Amino acid sequence: MFIRPAILSLLLLASAAHAQDLLNVSYDPTRELYRDVNQAFAAHWQAQGHDAPTIETSHGGSGAQARSVIDGLNAQVVTLALASDIDQIAAAGKLPADWQSRLPHNSSPYTSTIVFLVRDGNPKGIQDWGDLTAEGVEVITPNPKTSGGARWNYLAAWAWAQKNGHDPAEFVGQIFANVPVLDTGARGSTTTFAQRGIGDVLLAWENEAYLALAELGEDQFDIVVPSLSILAEPPVALVDGNIADDAQRDLASAYLDYLYTPEGQALAFKHYYRAWDASAADPADVARFPKLELVTIDDLGGWAKLQPQHFGDGGIFDQIYVAK
Repeated sequence: MFIRPAILSLLLLASAAHAQDLLNVSYDPTRELYRDVNQAFAAHWQAQGHDAPTIETSHGGSGAQARSVIDGLNAQVVTLALASDIDQIAAAGKLPADWQSRLPHNSSPYTSTIVFLVRDGNPKGIQDWGDLTAEGVEVITPNPKTSGGARWNYLAAWAWAQKNGHDPAEFVGQIFANVPVLDTGARGSTTTFAQRGIGDVLLAWENEAYLALAELGEDQFDIVVPSLSILAEPPVALVDGNIADDAQRDLASAYLDYLYTPEGQALAFKHYYRAWDASAADPADVARFPKLELVTIDDLGGWAKLQPQHFGDGGIFDQIYVAK
């Protein structure tokens, strides 16, 4: 089995793990969130009378991250972009098939949705999904084969097409015909759009769009909220097969439980996620989110059906996408 050097280094790191060590394998746009969560949880854990834990976090495209865990990356916790990626880890025998029922809200401590990030002043006049198929509009999105965020993008466009009388496969194919480059993960697409200056619109996690405004300047970009999008539920799970002993299980369980505490929820709001409990959050962090129509993954048929139908080998995406 070939293991890339970056993964090998993480494998070596994880092999040295002991009870106070934790590896959280996550997806691309959660770097800033888990940087704060790790620090806050470590202080919380020590306040409970424990030794200081060492918490490492790995980020990348959600599908690729899931594959790394299946291939041997010794993550005790996964916090990925969509449930189907963790389902694949479960199918490999590393956690129970009913993992999503073990924590509240389908094991999703926070949610998000998909919005558009456009250049300042919205020079192409992009307002809704239908504008993305116009001639001359360049759309930036990562590859749905490797990125969880890209699968949410794809399915949000699919849902809009269904509601508005379009053939969904034809419509989504037209959008991807306007995509000049497919990055492997959401953060790579943000870099392509915001820093390399490629494209007219970035299909983005809502939190990633707000982060771009905060870090790069509101005078450079605008957020456009489409008429309909999708309720994105990034789930979290403990990977039973990678737990060394009871002490490490306690640490990993406490880490995931912390995400649901008022303090953990406040951090999610701070990092532009739609969390559930606003009791400890800054009211300004809670009030920023616009209301819009959101379809759920169950409305579209559920991941067990959608994953192989759309994103499996020979699925609809393979049929409609022509590489440039």
